[in-house]
Amino acid sequence: MTSPVIKSGKLSSVDPVWATIVAEAREICTAEPSLTQLAVSVVLNHDSFESALAHRLAARLDHADVPADLIRQSFEDVLADHPEIGEAARADLAATLERDPACDRAVVPFLYFKGYQAIQTHRFAHALLNDGRKDFALYLQSRASIVFQVDINPAARIGKGIMLDHATGFVVGETAVVGDHCSIMQDVTLGGTGKSHEDRHPKIGNGVLIGAGAKILGNIRVGDCSRVAAGSVVLKEVPPRTTVAGVPAKVVGEAGCNQPSTVMDQIVMVPRD
Repeated sequence: MTSPVIKSGKLSSVDPVWATIVAEAREICTAEPSLTQLAVSVVLNHDSFESALAHRLAARLDHADVPADLIRQSFEDVLADHPEIGEAARADLAATLERDPACDRAVVPFLYFKGYQAIQTHRFAHALLNDGRKDFALYLQSRASIVFQVDINPAARIGKGIMLDHATGFVVGETAVVGDHCSIMQDVTLGGTGKSHEDRHPKIGNGVLIGAGAKILGNIRVGDCSRVAAGSVVLKEVPPRTTVAGVPAKVVGEAGCNQPSTVMDQIVMVPRD
């Protein structure tokens, strides 16, 4: 929750996430002068988290077809109408910092992690789709799939507090839903079955951990706080607070903790017969 402070005679809001990113960007300038231009253009030239986020994503998505300035302006317009995007982006940043032992500063995913940037691009594409700008949303999906190697249909619904680790090969279909506070490793597919235009993709609950290479197919539910082992192919509903593994996946035990997505324990010990 923000609290008001007096600044230049006016009320402003304290944003600890943004303040941390700014401080860490200044440290980059000191420790690695060759990255000063990056730190200044992406962070230090901006007065808010949202402005910097729009700038960073637009720069990554820049192409002659739709240049960065046009993308950035569209993102800023979206943010004006959808402040929840900034809130979710902060939650995703906190999730990545908390769960990824390779991430020791908030500025790191903001500047470098394609998983974090891919999820934020999807949030803008989803908002644009809902605002009736389908073609721009589809363009962003296409461009993001090239830049980040992540392909998320703009109609898919993704919650907040998401950590998309490494990200390469993550594919999400049109009617998929991902709940809050999930952790998803690389090469995961949330795919459909058949050619029906109806609801055909998975529904992932809150607090779920999905291991690398897992494929979850069809309009099935993966229950809250469950765990899908790496390489599994899930074709049936997964009960809450359980671990599934195998091809096809079967229940092999409990989830091991209250919220597997925050513990990030992907080791599944399956007893021998």
